[in-house]
This record gives sequence, structure tokens and C-alpha cells, in this order.
Amino acid sequence: MYLITGITGQDGLFLTKNILNKEPKAQIVGISRDSNLNGYYTNLKYLTGESFFENINIEKINLLDNKETSEFISKINPKKIFNLSGPSSVYESLDESKKSYEIITNIFHNLTSACINLNNLPSFFQASSSEMFNQKDNEYLDESSIFEPSSPYAKAKYKIHRDINKFRDQLDWNISSGIMFNHESEFRNNDYLFMKIINGAIEIKEGTNNKITLGSLEIVRDWSYAEDFAEAMFRIISSEEGDDYVIGSGFGKSIKDLVENVFSYFDLDPELYINIDKNLLRPGDPKKIVSNPKKILNKLSWKTETSFETLIQKCIEYKLRLKD
Repeated sequence: MYLITGITGQDGLFLTKNILNKEPKAQIVGISRDSNLNGYYTNLKYLTGESFFENINIEKINLLDNKETSEFISKINPKKIFNLSGPSSVYESLDESKKSYEIITNIFHNLTSACINLNNLPSFFQASSSEMFNQKDNEYLDESSIFEPSSPYAKAKYKIHRDINKFRDQLDWNISSGIMFNHESEFRNNDYLFMKIINGAIEIKEGTNNKITLGSLEIVRDWSYAEDFAEAMFRIISSEEGDDYVIGSGFGKSIKDLVENVFSYFDLDPELYINIDKNLLRPGDPKKIVSNPKKILNKLSWKTETSFETLIQKCIEYKLRLKD
């Protein structure tokens, strides 16, 4: 049995599809904060072509409650756990910094404590983040690069990352940290930069908007497709021993590259529609962050399969489909 926390997010959605493709009869238990699951099942149907998922059960468990979490883990006895829960970005954590830090760390603590106390050590994958890295050492980052988290989100992820290494050493536990770089999909929330640019271009083409305001065009990020990351997560948790893995494409693309690709799809000139407001930049945000994913390539034969251009096309076409 697989347990996926945060199952209704884009990563949980693609991970569900990945598992079902490999094991059609796999039992999947998900945990989600969402009370309305219609969107999740609609998107899963879109990805898989199926409309009935009898082997997926989604529970609304309070993972911040240690007792409730422990009883739940004892009841379902999962063999593999993917922890994708909590705020999905540094921007969410900045709004309520202390609360976000506690949510991220406490959920991890309650899940791992439940496994340890019940003598049940399932294979465990923790979604970690490139935000942990030293923001000055920002090119071709790998597992040995310096960690120096600055935001509450990054600090929480780093604490968990250290705990994972401790658990591996002390308990011989197959528990892994996937240090994930930027990854997007057609199911990404609209408040993310990637979708802000795509939605803005659609509105400009439709005549309902005439400007997109951005903080900079020069910032470079390592963007990948979330479905490719789902395969990385599955390979990591299926390996014989836990480890730390950087997950990324290894290629950097600027916001200017993103804008030009999106606007090219609609045959628009971005220079006519883009405004720059440096006040939108996050203080201390590094100009360039790119991964070095050689370890996961060498050990697990994984690399991204979807190009930057194809990712953009998938997102645009999905958004246009919703308007039909």
C-alpha cells in the first residue's frame, strides 16, 4: 500500500498516475486538506482516461495531531510513504512564517514518529527543496553544495533534511530526501509565476488585458515538468536504500526565455506588453539557480524527458481547453 500526503496537488496527481501505470491494482491512500475532491478526480481522469478509481482512498487526517496520525498509520500499515504535504513554496510560507515552519516540521515529525513507534519502517520519500541551498552558491547545485536556508519554508525543509540523514544512520531506514528544483504543469496554481505569464498572454490575446508586470526578466531557474519528477520520486522510493537526490533538469532558462516562448505561441511581441517593477522581486532572491542532477542519473538512470518548450505548450493548451 502507498500513502501519499498532499495527494491532490500537482505532484500527488502525477504520482498517482505513475503508480497506477506501473501497478494498476495498487492500493493508494491519500491525505488531503481539500474538502472538495472533484478537481482531483477530474484531472486524474484527464491524465489516465479512466473514470473510476476503486483502489484510491482519500482521507482527511489531521497530520498535526500526533495521536491521530499514529493511529492512522497503524491502521493502514503503508509500505511506502510519499510526504508531499505542507506549503508548496517559499511564497506561501512568508505570509505566516512561524505557522508554516511548524506545519512543515510537525507533519514530518508525526509521520516518522508513528512509523518508528510502531516498529513499522516503510520506505519513505520526503519532498525537499532547492530553496535550502546557499543563495550565493547558485549554479549547478548538487547534493554536496552548501545549505544556507533563509526563508521559514527553506529552514523547515533543511531541518527535515538533517533529520532524514540522522534516521538513515541510526535506524538503517530506507528514507530519502528529494531536493526538487522548479517543476510546473498544467495543474499548477494560477498564483505561480509560470502560470501568471501564461494566463496573462491568453488574456492579452483575447483582448481582456494589455500588460503583464514582472519583477525581472533576467532571473534564471531550472524548470521541469512535474510528471517527470513523479517518475524520479518513484525510482527513489523503490531503490534498495535511502539517499539524498537533487531532482532537476540541469538546464537554466530565464524568465525572458519563458516570456518569449509563451508569447511566440500566440504570435505576440512581448516588448509591447511586459512591464518591469523591481519592487516585485523577493529580497535576496538569487539571479540564477540550476541543478546538477548527475547523481540521480548515474544511480537511478533518471533524467527529465520533457523539454522546456513542450512544458510550456502543455500548459497553454490545457488552459485553452478549459475555455472551450
